[in-house]
Amino acid sequence: MVHVKESEILRLRLDNLEIVKKDNKYRIPISDISMVILEGNRTKITTKLLSSLSQNNVGLVICDDNYLPVGLYLPYGQYHHYSKRVIEQAAWTEKQKGDAWQRIIKQKMDNQIAFAEYNGVEQDRLELMKDLVDDLQSGDKTNREGPVAKVYFDSLYGNSFTRDNDDVVNAAMNFGYAVIRSCMARVVVGNGLVTMLGIFHRNEFNSFNLVDDLMEPYRALMDYWINTFVVSDEKYLSYEMRLKIIKFMMQEIIVNGKKMKITNSMESLVGSFISTMSSGELDTMIKIEFKNFVGVKE
Repeated sequence: MVHVKESEILRLRLDNLEIVKKDNKYRIPISDISMVILEGNRTKITTKLLSSLSQNNVGLVICDDNYLPVGLYLPYGQYHHYSKRVIEQAAWTEKQKGDAWQRIIKQKMDNQIAFAEYNGVEQDRLELMKDLVDDLQSGDKTNREGPVAKVYFDSLYGNSFTRDNDDVVNAAMNFGYAVIRSCMARVVVGNGLVTMLGIFHRNEFNSFNLVDDLMEPYRALMDYWINTFVVSDEKYLSYEMRLKIIKFMMQEIIVNGKKMKITNSMESLVGSFISTMSSGELDTMIKIEFKNFVGVKE
């Protein structure tokens, strides 16, 4: 993953991304890049580079003046059986979607509980969240996700905290979740899936419904990363803090007994999700677990 701040031009040079900043030029092989995050409002980028990024399944994220990702350039139609995959996706039944969502959202809530316990949250709050998860149904028909999130954030940051607060914690989470979303979008598109067709998220104005579904298990992992390694006494989301958040994607996690980068675990999760939706066997979907992220040693 490459983070570019205030460059003058991005262009293609001999299968390399060339970054020009003042009198300096930096080159990175396109084959070594999964995502480019671009900040600054003066950068020029060539169509030849954009074409190469698409051909190599490299995503490009554009940030606004507040350094939040607001644009995403993704490959189009590069998957070898794209039409076949789209037809299969359109045929998913409501039962398939509901059962898969139950599996995914349980991972998210389990990870929230695990991080809350790691952070020393009171036992009665943990038990309340666990009781809510125990009542989880297919498609989360009784909306266990919302109450668990309420208890989770209240336990970590106090009852007055909301995700709408204008503070550095929310700014860091917004940036972190946007990074996860962008990386997951690249993987979803790379596997020939249509990002608009979600299994739970179905907003007609959202082009990334399926991405928003599949990124859910990673949220609590990002919360841990931000709380432990990013947030400090600063009142705003600094450049150094943003760099630390981006580094989350290159951290290691154990999945099915194998150590891999977060970015690679997304590939595994999406692949297992496709297998689950094709076979109807929920056990084929891998688990992204908080304990297997925190427990990994450098």
